[in-house]
Amino acid sequence: MTKTRLFRLWLVLGSVFMVLLIIVYWDNVGTAHFYLHTSFPRPRPTPAQGAEKEFTADVDAFLQKLLSGGLKQSAPSGRRTEQPSVPASGRPVLSNAEESVRGYDWSARDAQQGPDPGGRQAERRSVLRGLCANASFVFPTKERSFDDIPNYELNHLIVDDRHGVIYCYVPKVACTNWKRVMIVLSESLLDRGAPYRDPLDIPREYVHNSSTHLTFNKFWRRYGKFSRHLMKIKLKKYTKFLFVRDPFVRLISAFRSKFQLENEEFYRKFAVPMLTMYANRTGLPSSVSEAFSAGLKVSFANFIQYLLDPRTEKLAPFNEHWRQVHRLCHPCQIDYDFVGKLETLDQDAAQLLRLLKVDKLLHFPPSYRNRTASSWEEGWFAPIPLAWRQQLYKLYEADFVLFGYPKPENLLRD
Repeated sequence: MTKTRLFRLWLVLGSVFMVLLIIVYWDNVGTAHFYLHTSFPRPRPTPAQGAEKEFTADVDAFLQKLLSGGLKQSAPSGRRTEQPSVPASGRPVLSNAEESVRGYDWSARDAQQGPDPGGRQAERRSVLRGLCANASFVFPTKERSFDDIPNYELNHLIVDDRHGVIYCYVPKVACTNWKRVMIVLSESLLDRGAPYRDPLDIPREYVHNSSTHLTFNKFWRRYGKFSRHLMKIKLKKYTKFLFVRDPFVRLISAFRSKFQLENEEFYRKFAVPMLTMYANRTGLPSSVSEAFSAGLKVSFANFIQYLLDPRTEKLAPFNEHWRQVHRLCHPCQIDYDFVGKLETLDQDAAQLLRLLKVDKLLHFPPSYRNRTASSWEEGWFAPIPLAWRQQLYKLYEADFVLFGYPKPENLLRD
């Protein structure tokens, strides 16, 4: 019996040593510290049955104690990236066209500072959990486990080890400003040797640079075979949040941003194939500026055709700007602690920062007015055939249902 215990102890110590060795070797830029903190109480796991589960529990407990106790004592160095100097005010400078389409509003707007109105968070999370557990509600990827999610599909989960926060970003849902907040919290980006303190001082081009953020899909190269195990520890202990938006309004916003503005990348990669396949255009200009000058633009109907075309995803998964939220953030595999909505952004942002206990450190940047509003849906979808609208709803139905958005009946019937 004594020999068995000694053998298990040596195995535990050996595993811990290997984890630390890999962390030091792979992560030489300083993300080895773990702040095992959460603002929400988490249920304790049930006692494992069997020697193998008991052994894994011992390793988990030992790792958590060691990492939260020993490593937390040293001041974290962070994944800090020095960037070129920027002007004193790094606030984005937007052209008139971009201002018109994106609808940014940098004027201050006071968010409601009161408690969660009517237990809104509890209701959102309850609906989400209930639907994920409901066997009659089915959509692709729902039944797979976290271990079944390919590594490349975890690239939207941004980790802040300093405060114990995981954010799943959804493009076209205020993600630029939430990424700025995560940069300030994690101190992952430096300006003239010092971490950014004001989110709006961070230039937009750095915000969307993938090297700026520590995301789950980077764990493999840092921690090797221990990566999934460490992800699960963080998912259990950290506070996890995401922000969502009415799916059809998000599609309109993505279309306006990527196809009504001169975007070279999206023109070549998406607009040219759409114009060729759905608008019967040939001999298209090589640059977006030439195309726009000639009046060659993708229509919203072309965009919808592209989304509904079964050939589209045979070539590649949807671009992140129009990929379904449940495919970006895996809400049935990850138990989110906070579900924010763009429609209540100011209130939700203020509430979340208070729950994270960082509201004294920073404020969420003044939000842009949602110029792509729900009231616009009828106008945008009026030229779209009814059958297409119904197919499109089926394509995004899981997002509507999971996040409590009403079915747009007015768009789905004659």
